[in-house]
Amino acid sequence: MSTSTINRRHFLKIGITAGGGLILGMEYLASCSPSGSNAPAAMQTLNAFIKIGTDGLVTIMAPNPEIGQGVKTSLPMIVAEELDVDWKNVIIEQAALDTDKYTRQVAGGSGSVRSSWDPFRQAGATGRQMLVNAAADKWKVDPNTCTTEAGMVHHKDSGKKISYGDLVEKAATMPVPKDVKLKDPKSFKIIGTRIGNYDTKAIITGKQKYGIDTKREGMLYATIIRPPAFGQTLESFNQDAARKYQGIKDVVSFDNKIAVLGRSTWEVMQAARSIKPVWKDDGTLESTADYKANFNKTLEQLPKESKRKDGNIKKGLAAGTKTFEATFECPFIPHNPMEPMNFFADVKADSVELYGPIQLPDKARNTIAEKFKIPKEKIKVGMTRMGGGFGRRLMTDFVEEAVAVSQLAKAPVNVIWKREDDMGGGFYRPMALYKYKAATDSNGKLIAWHHHSVGVTGNTAREDNFPAGAVPNLQVDTHEYKSPVTTGPWRAPIHNYIAFAEESFLDEIAHGVGKDPVAFRLELLEQAKAQPVGKMDYDPDRYAGVIKKVAQMANWGQPKPGVFQGISAHFSFQTYVAQVAEVSNVNGQWKINKIYCAVDCGTIINRSGAENQVEGAMIDGLGHAMFGELTLTKGKPDQTNYDRYRLIRMREAPPVEIAFIENNEKPTGLGEPALPPVAAAIGNAIFAATGHRLRSQPFMNSEAVFSVQKQQSEV
Repeated sequence: MSTSTINRRHFLKIGITAGGGLILGMEYLASCSPSGSNAPAAMQTLNAFIKIGTDGLVTIMAPNPEIGQGVKTSLPMIVAEELDVDWKNVIIEQAALDTDKYTRQVAGGSGSVRSSWDPFRQAGATGRQMLVNAAADKWKVDPNTCTTEAGMVHHKDSGKKISYGDLVEKAATMPVPKDVKLKDPKSFKIIGTRIGNYDTKAIITGKQKYGIDTKREGMLYATIIRPPAFGQTLESFNQDAARKYQGIKDVVSFDNKIAVLGRSTWEVMQAARSIKPVWKDDGTLESTADYKANFNKTLEQLPKESKRKDGNIKKGLAAGTKTFEATFECPFIPHNPMEPMNFFADVKADSVELYGPIQLPDKARNTIAEKFKIPKEKIKVGMTRMGGGFGRRLMTDFVEEAVAVSQLAKAPVNVIWKREDDMGGGFYRPMALYKYKAATDSNGKLIAWHHHSVGVTGNTAREDNFPAGAVPNLQVDTHEYKSPVTTGPWRAPIHNYIAFAEESFLDEIAHGVGKDPVAFRLELLEQAKAQPVGKMDYDPDRYAGVIKKVAQMANWGQPKPGVFQGISAHFSFQTYVAQVAEVSNVNGQWKINKIYCAVDCGTIINRSGAENQVEGAMIDGLGHAMFGELTLTKGKPDQTNYDRYRLIRMREAPPVEIAFIENNEKPTGLGEPALPPVAAAIGNAIFAATGHRLRSQPFMNSEAVFSVQKQQSEV
């Protein structure tokens, strides 16, 4: 059993609410002073907190944005476990943005659970100890002779028991314990179990409210006309026709855009069609072919500085018995969250209310404060449950638009995007090009590895990831290509395409030297463990563990007749994932029969939610590897809705088998890590079957492999 220390500076407030009940607050990372007041208003100075009612019901705040990753359920599970309450008596509330209480109200980077694990356990354990101390004082016994279970305190010797609800008033007068014992993981009753999503009932009955459902008295709906191509500016427009439409209240222009405001989305979208803006090209219009040509030209030279240099890459490549070279392409991809982009803003003289689906609420507030010169303390940000985000809602452009329109219209507004608005002018996964060179010695050992890449992003590499640390001569070079196209994080940023390139190339080398792809990877990891070279972000043993596990699951090397296997493994967000894809040819079409997946993410909080995240990430990665592509013609996106942008269909989603490596390590990321490896697993399986390497996404564009499928898909 571990011990956690807490004092009044960390556990800021104990008080009885006006309605009766104990409020427990916990500060982690933020620095605040304790308060002696019992007034409910003092809750505003707290961080993560628990409310226990006299009826025994426990309210736990969920501070992080919920985008479908399940943190509104899993984070309160951590608190409830250490508090030792019955889950059926738990009520969960979504917290608004409050940086005085919370220091990481973020939905991104697969970091919610791993950053909250220690402080949330501490909060629950401290609350439990306070209740135990209250019971012991009431019974005049040693607290060490008391135990807790399901919201009750028990005294071992006398057999007495009392509920948390009956202890709250007394507990409120007790000192905050400085040292609390955390539960032994062997005694967990909530953590590691299967608990349904807290909002499931509301979602399936249509009662769940999303940002797009937001309504306020006097609110106007707004739709915005944006440049149809990246590299265009607004020259002029005529708003007369739009103003004649019923329900239209205003037409305003700002930041190279035009907003139409009215009483319904239908009215404003119809009126917007009557506006015929004149756009001016700024000379930066580029097509997909231009990007490819410029990327290849960029890679003709090395950058001034490398991201990483181990050994001597020139000598290493020259010393090789065999050398390998390959290029991999990844296209722009839109985020496509199911819920269209939207946000509510109400800008008044003395306050600003922001409300809607946002993954980085604090960034949104800071951006608005800086851009519009509004004091940060006057801006209130509320978060709705999101119908997907995938990184798109880490941006603040849609929040800025809502504030600008509300300010100009002098009214509360809900800005609603059409699907075409976001796909045709939002943010995309960066396009990238990777060129690799490698060399092996006479024993088939990898002795040189050169990564050279370019993309519409700052760094297209993860220079300390595998195989870094396992190769004596390794160099990583990257270039940023400046473009008017707006790009940003897309589920598992950078990892989502670098894993495809690296794992495909590793597979190619393994086959080239006549080694089994699994054995080749394990050999490299053993090398990294025995003789590490430079910095590496991963643990070779845990990395090898998932590879061995998935190989066992898939009966690697012994597939059924007509079935071909491919393996891929990747480390991201502190989590290790390995996958084996199995493919076969049915009537001339390649079918993905099954994907096996082994995951080491440390302690699992909600087993049901964990499986959902892994399966969802795999299918997401599969769909985009097969079909996802956004192309440009003179700066204008060619795909602006689902009639031109192909998504994976339900009948195309293969069965998956998931296994978790069971251990007591702290939990790590889970919303993204299962996505990156899947593309290479499929590509490597296709190579095993056909001898043809898939080097660019989407795979469906490969006439050599998927010509029949593509014809069927277009019917």
